[in-house]
Amino acid sequence: MDIEKSISILAVRERYRDQYWQKRDPIYEVRLLWRAQTFRHMVHLLPNQTILELGAGQGLFTRRLFHISRGENPITAVTFNLDKSPPDSLPPTVEFLIAETLPGILANRRFDYVVAMDLLDKRNCAQILQIVHKFLKPGGQVIFYESNPWNVVLRLRQSLSKYLGATDPRRLLSCPELYELLSANGFISVFAVYNDFVNAPLTRSLVWLLRNLSILLENTPGIRKLAGAILLHARKPPLIVDRPKISLCEHEQFQKAVSVVIPCHNEKMNIGPLITGIKAFFGEYIHEIIPVDDNSEDGTGDVIRRLARRDPNIKPIFRSPPKGVGRAIADGYRVATGRYLLSMDCDFQHLLPEIRDLFDAAAEGYDVVVGSRFSRHSVLLNYPFQKIIANRGFHVLAQILLLRRFRDLTNNLKLIRSEVIKNLRLTQPGFAANAEIGLQPLLMGYTVKEVPVSWINRTPDMGVSSFNLVKVGGSYLQVLFRLWRKSVFGSKQLPKM
Repeated sequence: MDIEKSISILAVRERYRDQYWQKRDPIYEVRLLWRAQTFRHMVHLLPNQTILELGAGQGLFTRRLFHISRGENPITAVTFNLDKSPPDSLPPTVEFLIAETLPGILANRRFDYVVAMDLLDKRNCAQILQIVHKFLKPGGQVIFYESNPWNVVLRLRQSLSKYLGATDPRRLLSCPELYELLSANGFISVFAVYNDFVNAPLTRSLVWLLRNLSILLENTPGIRKLAGAILLHARKPPLIVDRPKISLCEHEQFQKAVSVVIPCHNEKMNIGPLITGIKAFFGEYIHEIIPVDDNSEDGTGDVIRRLARRDPNIKPIFRSPPKGVGRAIADGYRVATGRYLLSMDCDFQHLLPEIRDLFDAAAEGYDVVVGSRFSRHSVLLNYPFQKIIANRGFHVLAQILLLRRFRDLTNNLKLIRSEVIKNLRLTQPGFAANAEIGLQPLLMGYTVKEVPVSWINRTPDMGVSSFNLVKVGGSYLQVLFRLWRKSVFGSKQLPKM
């Protein structure tokens, strides 16, 4: 297909999408914010990285991109409608371009990220992907959101429109077709997943209920294929690219004030990159880093010793049996001397840029800040279905029994003032200690804030998690009922570990 015809198809799809959002989607502003947050969390966006948005139209998604990037990232927004003028409401720092052809005015320009909404068409997808591949820097990434042709609501709407004499000008691709085209056009690490069950018809009052349901359905085998959208993520080779070395420290109150506690069990592959990343992004905040080796058998202890020899602020703990992540966290808390404690798991190195949000919330005055995997703006991909049911069931039951509202307080990504830590009573040797650390401050009257983070299931190069749902489920319920009994009947204070 010649490029002029291809541009014409892009222009039609761009107009059709914007009209649908504004006329038929009552929550398009919220939906686009969700998608912008998903983009940020999936690529773990850093300041000054460049973003190219293709098919920007009226700038509806562009404004959300600017918001979630804090205005720190150069954004180039491209429309394919030749009669389009720059939207008045776009921030002046956004570069808005009208493309008559491709690569055209973008020739010889390269970007860290390319993002597009509902733009890939059967008639020109391969051609567009070849061009997008050239727009990316080595290691650059793409994020596409595309309508899912298997979505039941979409099919009903198309049938009704056809009956009324209207036609859908798009030729949509299925998830397998999109995956195959990305792979065939030189992209690697291709990730294609069904996303978003918050479908029309809907009302604003139903949005949050449907959003909660959507999180469950997106991770339910079989049913997820009926979602409203397909989320695509891929990378231009090479796979491994050095991330920019940039400080994310903004708040003076955290200068040399943070103790980082990291429980480790067989984390040889993860502990080194994690500590290196913490120092690179948050070095000005760090008072000490406390990796707690919990009886590892894979050489994790040797890696920690080498790191500690190079940096006196790395103060490891080597535990003796019995092992247990709760015991490891408690040991780390006991020796920490910073005014704030940041606890995190070893496989969190990819989401380090998002920890910046925890510091922002703590700077607002919150005593405890928790990285929430189940916030409405979180990204949850490949999360085991059984763990979703268990997590959501536990939190629903906890909200009923404790008469508090929260979404995800059991994640071991928490930034806590040291005064709060001193008043905790940790009794659980295993993962259920995370529930104690999350719920106790709430019941003691401390201020708790949840901020959205991403959770993407471990890839083979990250090792295997030791979490076992069957083994730990009873311990979580034990924690909950102990806290409920204490809150209702004022039972005696639990002993510290």
